[in-house]
Amino acid sequence: MKKDIHPEYREVIFQDPTADFAFKTRSTVRTSETITWEDGQEYPLVKVEVSSKSHPFFTGKQRVLSSGGRVDQFRKRYGRLAKNK
Repeated sequence: MKKDIHPEYREVIFQDPTADFAFKTRSTVRTSETITWEDGQEYPLVKVEVSSKSHPFFTGKQRVLSSGGRVDQFRKRYGRLAKNK
């Protein structure tokens, strides 16, 4: 590998403030914020809007949009109007 061309790969804290959830992992993301983690050390902090604790797919709160296809919905809604013309 060439030297001095790769970003710094370090431990980073990702935090979802809406769900009160944070986890530590390794990343190359750049950030100016820091946080003191459970182990007493200071790590770079990245705030995210959605995590596995707040995303509807992972929380089971997702809504089912429709069980039928678009064509069936159209025929159901406009089927009688199309036959009368």
